[in-house]
Amino acid sequence: MLVLASGVVATARDLALDARVQLIYDGVDRLLAEHAPAVLVLEDLYTEYRFPRTALLMAHARGVICLAARQRNVAVLPLAPAEVKRAVAANGAASKEQMQRCVQRMLGLRDLPTPSHVADALALALTGFSRLGGRIQ
Repeated sequence: MLVLASGVVATARDLALDARVQLIYDGVDRLLAEHAPAVLVLEDLYTEYRFPRTALLMAHARGVICLAARQRNVAVLPLAPAEVKRAVAANGAASKEQMQRCVQRMLGLRDLPTPSHVADALALALTGFSRLGGRIQ
């Protein structure tokens, strides 16, 4: 398996919600157009009940990601965070650092994938690829 690209679609905290989701949508749409994947693996929404605002903000981001995928006819495969952690680190409660090191080792990366969101995305890709039987449908 080869990593073609990695990175983060960043937004600024001081931007209005509509501007932030537009940036996320535009970034994801650009990547889907550039790489034309068959499947987009997306982490299921997880948050602690004491942080409902975080869940709502994440739901907005997930919504525009799903919309961009749908508009490009890209299938979406949702995976639970614990499933990804078990698949990559053999521990459903693995730390961010454990995940970064496991992803680095599994993909033969020279450097630790940073920020941790990049390692999370690569772990999702690895798990999705495995879940699909090592093939793209």
